Amino acid sequence: MNSSLMLRRFCCFSTSSTSSSVPFSSPLSSTTTKKKQLVFLGSPQVSTTVLDALFNASSAPESLFQVAAIITQPPSRRDRGRKMLPSPIAQYALDKNFPSDFIFTPERAGEEMFLSNLRDLKPELCITAAYGNILPSKFLKIPRLGTVNIHPSLLPLYRGAAPVQRALQDGVKETGVSLALTVRALDAGPVIAYERFEVDDQIKAPDLLAVLFSKGAKLLIRELPFILDGSAKEKASPQDDSQATLAPKITPEESWLSFDQEAAVLHNKVMHFPLPSNELYGHDIQPAQVRAFAGWPGTRAKVVVVERGDGSRQVLELKIITTKVCSRSNLEHNEADDITFLKGALIFPCGQNTALEVLEVQIPGKKVMNAAAFWNGLRGQKLKVL
Repeated sequence: MNSSLMLRRFCCFSTSSTSSSVPFSSPLSSTTTKKKQLVFLGSPQVSTTVLDALFNASSAPESLFQVAAIITQPPSRRDRGRKMLPSPIAQYALDKNFPSDFIFTPERAGEEMFLSNLRDLKPELCITAAYGNILPSKFLKIPRLGTVNIHPSLLPLYRGAAPVQRALQDGVKETGVSLALTVRALDAGPVIAYERFEVDDQIKAPDLLAVLFSKGAKLLIRELPFILDGSAKEKASPQDDSQATLAPKITPEESWLSFDQEAAVLHNKVMHFPLPSNELYGHDIQPAQVRAFAGWPGTRAKVVVVERGDGSRQVLELKIITTKVCSRSNLEHNEADDITFLKGALIFPCGQNTALEVLEVQIPGKKVMNAAAFWNGLRGQKLKVL
């Protein structure tokens, strides 16, 4: 059975437990067909900011468009029970009582039955925000006004799957969000509009991604009238391909820390858990729980535990949770490959005579603990970088 039809049945089952929000009329009902049909493509939780903005704008009396359909990734097994669950976008739409018959989840955006369903909708425009699937030429030819993507970088910088993570990994001081027309080449279409954003050195990837998609949603709503009347496409600026940089997908292998690198480089890779929302930008309120690898895949390191009595060695794998670059006053206390403990932090010696303060760690199978609890648990054993 075709995957899009399977999804419809899944969504119909899921809607039985929802009870919120103002119900939608059918996107193809006689009272709404005068509005331009817009199709939204997105999958993760961060995309709901954009969909919510579209729902709100489309409900205004003077709105020129309506959300005719939503395209998202198929249901997947998640959470502790490994239950088959809809994507965050699909669940959000169902919770808003969006018609389940107009939520599509093809395995691939080139499936013929799915494309046939899309053609029947006669969409004027498609909007993508972290959809997570390649759009083939057959898809791109369907919407009359094209497809517009919200991309969290200042294109042509950081084209690809992980623009926020790669920007933070590079330690950039400024990034932004772009509205760009989608073409077959990766994130290479003309840019309709963009907004810059100054990067605080405390912010982590999940938080920065949320900020940029929030700004991107506002940018989209601002530009949507010009996109719908065709003037935005005419005025869009071609990208300078010679200035393009790539942001390839992050792999689990990249999560390992190598302490022959400088501390700042490692600091820009670290972290697992986000800061509370009210601590996103403060320079002085918290050490950075950072940055590019926050959320997934996290960062890992191997250290050597040396027994106090016989000097035997054991390699221990740690998840590095919270870090900051070591101050000069702390640096002198760290010698050779020894990991020391000072003022609530593990001091890891790094390349170029730098050091990294590690404030929280996690041993496999254990809960996250602060550096003091971990150090006390060593009971006098030495710790060295591997």
